[in-house]
Order: sequence, then structure tokens, then C-alpha cells
Amino acid sequence: MNMAASSSQNGIQLLLPAEQEAQHIVNTARTAKQARLKQAKEEAEKGIAEFRAQMEADFQNKVEESSGDSGANVKRLEQETDAKIDHLKTEASRISHDIVSMLLRHVTTVKN
Repeated sequence: MNMAASSSQNGIQLLLPAEQEAQHIVNTARTAKQARLKQAKEEAEKGIAEFRAQMEADFQNKVEESSGDSGANVKRLEQETDAKIDHLKTEASRISHDIVSMLLRHVTTVKN
């Protein structure tokens, strides 16, 4: 039995270094995985920051474009309004004599 115990002891002695090596491989793989996850997270954050910056720049460009258009729209609306006011003044001048005559006729006419 001594030989069986010795053989069993030798087998255990052989397994210990193999187990330690396996544990070392697992730890190395785990460390590498964590490093890769950290790198992937940093790359994703960088990509998100670039995307956010691009979207912000696009938004600012659109705001500037619409602001410029806004100035053009204001000018166009002012011109249209002035044209309509001039038209109304012209029409009022043209028909004001007829309106005054009609009002005087209705005010001075007595009905029973």
C-alpha cells in the first residue's frame, strides 16, 4: 500500500503545478478580457463624443441658417406689409369721397 500511496502522492504533486498553470492562464485571460472591455468602452465613449459633437455642430449650423433666413423673412414680411399698407391707403383715398357722401346721405335721410 505504501507504493499506492506514493503513486497517489506523485499524481497529486503533478496536478498541483498543472492546476497552478491553469489558474495562471485563466487569470491572464481574465485580465486581458478586462483590458479589452475597458478599451472597447473608451472607444465607444470617444465615438459617442464625436457623434455628439457632430450633431451639435449640425444643429448650430441649422440654427445659424434659420437665423439668417429669419432676417430675410423679416425683411420680406416688412416689404409685403408696407406694400399692403400702401395699397389700403390708395384704395381709401380713391373711395373716401364716395363713402363720405353715402354716410351723409344716410345720416341726413329721415325715415318714418
